[in-house]
Amino acid sequence: MNNRPTKGKVLRSYSVATISIALVLFLLGSISYAMISIFQSARGVREGVVMLVELKDGLSEAERDSLSTHIAQNAIVAHIAFSSKEDKIADPAFRQAFDVDVEQALGTNPLPDSFDITLSAMAADSVALATFVEQTSALQEVTHISYPQSMIDDVHSVLDTMQCLLLLFGGAMLVVSVVLLNNTIRLAIYSRREAINTMKLVGATKWFIVKPFLGRSALQGAVAGAIASLLFIAALFGINHTLPELGILEQAKLIAVIAGIMIACGVVIAMLFTLIAVNKFVNMRSNKIYMY
Repeated sequence: MNNRPTKGKVLRSYSVATISIALVLFLLGSISYAMISIFQSARGVREGVVMLVELKDGLSEAERDSLSTHIAQNAIVAHIAFSSKEDKIADPAFRQAFDVDVEQALGTNPLPDSFDITLSAMAADSVALATFVEQTSALQEVTHISYPQSMIDDVHSVLDTMQCLLLLFGGAMLVVSVVLLNNTIRLAIYSRREAINTMKLVGATKWFIVKPFLGRSALQGAVAGAIASLLFIAALFGINHTLPELGILEQAKLIAVIAGIMIACGVVIAMLFTLIAVNKFVNMRSNKIYMY
């Protein structure tokens, strides 16, 4: 009896399953990379807002340092920098805004010393931000606090909505991908249902039947993950070549991590769905296996 048609059918089935797994992993990896990059960019936007804290005149350097340390302890502060009145009035941009020398016209420097505070992503919490402003305004060394409150509210609202939509999209794609992978692997196992039934009839144990399928699926998942990783890296190199200003290669560590996760997920997913599919046929009655 010639088994070549059957072997060819099985080989084609596993090849299609491997390619399908690779394409799904590539899609998931690409979406994950895009989402992580967008979230990082969103975090950078959140942390790009600067608050100006004006100080009383005549504070000593020790008093400023103590105040700076106290303010910086709040988690809402990402970075704090001192800006002296002398540096401000000497700024060419400031001088160009007036037709006269302000300091000479007034006889004194009207600008205050201040702290430029870069807010952290925690500024998205309006209650925490309002509490910080209230507590900082109550300090004796502080005369005034100014920050673009409306802009902060608008930016955080837009970013929160965008991140929520991305998470919903990513979750939907994950569910669809899992369903596709499950069906693809089940069809690959379906082509071996007769062999499974034959082993059952000769008295093979469940583990004896499952073991070779798990080993083959682990190799299949690793190959699919490797193919997906190569496609992913090649796609990013192509994008970087076209749009080098995106700085994709600067995220080499993130790219390597995602590529490694693709391979690991390929192995785990292939083995898990193979185990589920094989168990289904092993537990199925022999007279029902051909009706599936």
